[in-house]
Amino acid sequence: MSHSRIIHGLVAGIAIGALALSTAASAEKWDMPMAYAATNYHSETGEQFAQCVTRGTGGDIEIVTHPSGSLFKGGDIKRAVQTGQAQIGERLMSGHQNENAVFGFDSVPFLATSFEDSARLFDAARPTMENLLDEQNLVMLYAVPWPPQGLYFNKEVNQVADMKGLKFRSYNNATARLAELTGMLPVTIEAAEISQAFATGVAESMISSGATGYDRKVWESLSHFYEVDAWLPYNYIMVNKDVWNDTSDANRNVISACARLAEYAGTWRAREYTGFTMAGLREGGMTVAPAGDTLVGELKAIGETMTKEWLEAAGDDGKAIIEAYNASR
Repeated sequence: MSHSRIIHGLVAGIAIGALALSTAASAEKWDMPMAYAATNYHSETGEQFAQCVTRGTGGDIEIVTHPSGSLFKGGDIKRAVQTGQAQIGERLMSGHQNENAVFGFDSVPFLATSFEDSARLFDAARPTMENLLDEQNLVMLYAVPWPPQGLYFNKEVNQVADMKGLKFRSYNNATARLAELTGMLPVTIEAAEISQAFATGVAESMISSGATGYDRKVWESLSHFYEVDAWLPYNYIMVNKDVWNDTSDANRNVISACARLAEYAGTWRAREYTGFTMAGLREGGMTVAPAGDTLVGELKAIGETMTKEWLEAAGDDGKAIIEAYNASR
């Protein structure tokens, strides 16, 4: 049986099993803003999660997804959920690094460069993240990784010196700092605006997964993708804590079960999507290859600097995460 059939079967099983548990309370609508395109696997996973909850609660809770930043832009989603403007939402975890450096644990260069190591790092960080979000009136339901991050350019790049002066799309503190250390110029651009930014020259390069490049057809403006496997950032689904506390135990059990399924399904999609998107970038006409030894060596030296800076900024919490991660390897 294929993974997709297993996933759909599990969704149906949760829904059928939960109908007996659903309460007679009046139906609630939960708006779920998301920053990425509806066709992105994070958004597809979120949509299936929403359907699982809606069916599983017998319609007590209807989750309505709003992809592509259509309800709130990516940078505004967390605040919207914290303040109750939206009941639930999805956001890039490291997008909050300017609030607290610990949020950037998944964007420390070359710390965790595979799906296996990324999962261990996330497990090490999860208790700290849950406590931090709890203090901010949020509950984390599930999280899904992006594929390994690579570098996009509109020219051949063999060394860091070749990157100097380029306008570089930044999406968190780590990417902005990477731009500074390589002599590039960071420009903050949300995922939904990537295609236009490259087409108009607002940005000329970025570090991102093959998934983002494929979704946004960046081959229309860019020519090269270098696999450097710098890190695997996470998107996570959060719910307003007051809303969560007002939800019945039966419905919370359904939501938690759907969340576990979504985390499994989304992570499987991330793995499968990696090879698919690499092939898609090539088909679009891009040169896709591992970065050369010189460039990798220079980037790893920059990564060491960024790791030291992150540990200083993240303090004891950051140190504890790294120690727990290293102990799990």
